[in-house]
Amino acid sequence: MKTLADSARSGAPPERIDISSARELDKWSRRLDVTHDRLREAVRAVGSRAADIEWHLKGNRGTPRMVRG
Repeated sequence: MKTLADSARSGAPPERIDISSARELDKWSRRLDVTHDRLREAVRAVGSRAADIEWHLKGNRGTPRMVRG
């Protein structure tokens, strides 16, 4: 499956996510399988470039918590 990062590497202009638009929030939340709030948090963390957001979200899914001993 082609990712947003693959599209970015192909030389196409980077897609941006406009979280101020309800339509964009719905579209990207479905596409990335996250809630609106999680998408907003990701945009605040890494900016509006879709490939960066996808990487951020995938990098934070399922990562184990550090156990302190």
